[in-house]
Amino acid sequence: MSARTRAIVGVAVMSVLLVLYFVFAGVRAVALLASGTPVAIAMGVALIVLPLIGAWALARELIFGMRSTALVDELDRQDLLPDDLGEATPTGRADRDTADAVFARYREETEAEPDDWRSWARLGIVYDACCDRKRARAAMREAISRRRGGPERP
Repeated sequence: MSARTRAIVGVAVMSVLLVLYFVFAGVRAVALLASGTPVAIAMGVALIVLPLIGAWALARELIFGMRSTALVDELDRQDLLPDDLGEATPTGRADRDTADAVFARYREETEAEPDDWRSWARLGIVYDACCDRKRARAAMREAISRRRGGPERP
């Protein structure tokens, strides 16, 4: 099974489990609301609101995952993925030391062409290889934003 297939299966399983939790919490919330006591009603409202926030967060993460995967796939089709991250480890991740060594190149590329979504996406990939997940996600969000808002460039 490929790493991508394992990731998709993992996301699907976790999403189904989370949706089941939302359903069970919703059923319990309705029961609490029907009880009529003020404390139970307050708990019922909380049990409705919290799963709604969770559903919003799940949808947001799934959309981010689909959009970022589409950008990486497009970079791959254009043969523009970072190719200097070294051999992947047995877990499929890039070697962090190699990624740290080439990071400056991708940062400078992005600074030189801040409007190019491709440079932001490559920077996000390298940030992820450097194990800086927060900046990787921010760079990929920037790439998604620039890809959606700007005209296609060769």
